[in-house]
This record gives sequence, structure tokens and C-alpha cells, in this order.
Amino acid sequence: MNAKKDRKEIGLAVVGTGTIGKIRAVFARDYPGVGWIGVCDINESLAKKVAEETRADFWTTDYKELLKRSEVNATIVSTDENNHVGPILAAVERGHRLFIEKPLATNVQDSRMVYDAIRKSGVDTVIGYTNRFRRRFLAIKEKLRTGEIGEVTTVTTRAFMNRMVPLATLRRTSEKTNLQPMVVSGTHSLDMSLWLMEGKEPVELYARSTDKVLGPIGTKDATFGIFTMSDGTIWSMNISWALPIVWPGAVYGLEIGIVGTKGVITVDDTHRDLVLASEKPQWAGYRPEGYHPEYERHVEFLTSYPPGDIAFGQLWGPMREETNAWFSRIYMGMETPHATAWDGHRNLVLTMAMGLSAERGVPLKLPLDEEEFA
Repeated sequence: MNAKKDRKEIGLAVVGTGTIGKIRAVFARDYPGVGWIGVCDINESLAKKVAEETRADFWTTDYKELLKRSEVNATIVSTDENNHVGPILAAVERGHRLFIEKPLATNVQDSRMVYDAIRKSGVDTVIGYTNRFRRRFLAIKEKLRTGEIGEVTTVTTRAFMNRMVPLATLRRTSEKTNLQPMVVSGTHSLDMSLWLMEGKEPVELYARSTDKVLGPIGTKDATFGIFTMSDGTIWSMNISWALPIVWPGAVYGLEIGIVGTKGVITVDDTHRDLVLASEKPQWAGYRPEGYHPEYERHVEFLTSYPPGDIAFGQLWGPMREETNAWFSRIYMGMETPHATAWDGHRNLVLTMAMGLSAERGVPLKLPLDEEEFA
């Protein structure tokens, strides 16, 4: 950890002030190492509103105007998924430390270009995978790291989501081809599984998809896949993000089973242990700007919104820990479990490979030549 005299005050740019960008900007306002905040959004009224709420020093609708400010030395990129590339490259060019909401990009070619630019520049970059900062997964990671269940041989991963996320995500853009369940949301469970299996490399993949519900809006309902790892470990993972809007989970319900030669770890992260039922309509957590669900929800699985929960006017939970850990990483030199830029690129390639295998109906040998995605 750096000595106190070596610490340089953070001048932060937040590009994209929707749901997640706003959350992180609020955390920045309260972090003592952040001395300057600028925010940007193409929605002028939203940018101005978030600037007022976070007491930002500057706001604009043009990310280039924000990133060229001399005060900025760190950038959060939290725009819509299809609009990450421009702000990332502009921040890399100026040598900013980076926090990027997943994914790096929504196609493999752009993701490779962005990753290569980050690698060549040497700028410290992390990707937003909030689950890595949840206590239960940190505890599991430690047990695996210290060999408590021996050598891992089998892993199963299952994710359930109601369809509010795809409905809200796809309505914002006409570029829908790559906004598939694995690429947008399954990437979280894929990242978690690979982080827990650290050191194991996938060498073969077979996947299938279905689209009976969400096909008309340009995406799949679900994707299931089986990976074979280089050491013979087998891993099955799937996600369905087409559950009805009235499904009580705010976003994610995850189950993971990890079998080793000397033990087993099972994770029930479906949030069914805290249930609220009310005559009043419920809409916990996920509230994208301008999106209104078609049906009322009266039952909620509490704590199922990945960033955390509002209490006493503040958000408490893993996104607070993840964001503040990043501030401590760049302000004090603290080691953190954030996903790296390489993790982000690898995750996109694997999630898109699942789509490619499902489309072709055949197993794929890994790693793939990235030209396969052209």
C-alpha cells in the first residue's frame, strides 16, 4: 500500500448517469479521496439532475468534453452496453484509471481492440462484476483457494431472471444482434464460475438456445451450455431471462454447485429466504429511466437486486463495497478482487461462443479464432 504522501486525489469522470452510473457517482461524492467529480449523459436533464444530487463540479452531454478536463485522472464508463468503446478509448488515450461496466464492447472485434488498447497503455482497468464483492462468494473463493474440497471436478451454474431486464435493455437500441441473455446478463454467472474455478481453461463448448417468448423483440429466452475444461473438469451453465415480469426476483437468482475430490460446496443465491407480499405494487431495485412494467408486481424476493438495498436513504450492499474498493485501489494502492480487462474480454468471447455453438448446433473447440465472430 502506498504511503499517505504518495496518494493523489481522485478527479473522477462518470460517463453515463443511468441507474448504475448514478449509484457510483453518489458513492464518489462520499469517498474522502475523491476531490473532483464530473458527470456526463446524452440525456441533458438526467445529467443535470445527477450532477445536482452528487454535487458534481461539472456536467455535460459530451463525454469528450468531460474526459479532456485537466482535473480528471479516473473514469467510470457506465453508458448503455453498445456505447462503451468511444469513452473507453478516449479515457485510455489520456491515461485515466478505468472502471468499466461490463462488457468492454458488444462484439468481439471491438472488445479485442479495446482490450489491446488498455493492455498497451498499461492503465489500471477493472470491470464491473459486483457479485465478486458479496460476502458469500468471497467466503467460497477462500475455501476453494485453500483446497478445502480438494480438486474441483464438476460445476453447475443456473441463473433465473424475470424479463424486465431484456425488455428495458432492448427498447433503448436498434443494435440488438449481440444483446443476448448470456452476453448481457449470463456474463455475471459465467464470470463468477470462472473466478471460482481460477486456473481452469475451457477447451470445448456445446450450447443450445430457445426464443419462443423474446424472439419477437430480437433476443433469446435462454441459453444452456456444457464446457469441458483442460484438466477434464466439466461445467454446465445456463441462464433464462424470460421469466414473467411478476417473478418476484428483482433481477438475478443464482444456484451454483461445486464438487471436488474431497468435498462439495452448494450455493442457493435465489433470495427466497426473504419474501415480501403486499397489496401495494412492488418494484424493488431495477428501475431503468423511462421503463414501466406491463404488469403490477405484488411479491418481491428481498435482497435480490444485485447492487444492494436502500435503507435510510442510502444504498447498502456489494456495489458500495465494489465501488469503494476501486477508489481505495487507485487512491491507496489496495489489492482488490475486481475483474480485469482480460477477464472482461474473455467473458464476452465465451458468452458469444455459446451463442455461436447454439446457432450452429455443434460443439466448438476452444479457444476460438476470434475471426469466427466477424
